[in-house]
Amino acid sequence: MQENSESLTGVWHGLYSGDSARGHVNFVATLLETASFVSGATHEPRAVGGTLGDVLFATLMGDRTARTVRFTKSYDVADADYTMVEYEGTLSTDGTEIAGRWTILGNCSGTFLMIRSSQTEAARSRKVTVDA
Repeated sequence: MQENSESLTGVWHGLYSGDSARGHVNFVATLLETASFVSGATHEPRAVGGTLGDVLFATLMGDRTARTVRFTKSYDVADADYTMVEYEGTLSTDGTEIAGRWTILGNCSGTFLMIRSSQTEAARSRKVTVDA
């Protein structure tokens, strides 16, 4: 299996699903990779509680080993509906997608897919679904 050494730094468009209350949620992540450390931020529409459609922001902290990417997403709001989320995914061999699972410990889990912004147009030409 080939390791991908391309940096994760950049803008990624994503989708997560699995929690029946939230359904499918689109998000945008900006990642910065330094050595094996990954940090960044996300924004997404509020899908439950509060005012639906409000924009929620979160910070990301994690790491990358070869093609395995792990990070914790911490929302900027103090809200029982939005808490810390653990993500673990696999970077595609061409370095354009990260797919995997998210988990809220002791609560729920689901799947996610992230696509590099430069690859978003190509992804639109095919149907990409995230199975719960």
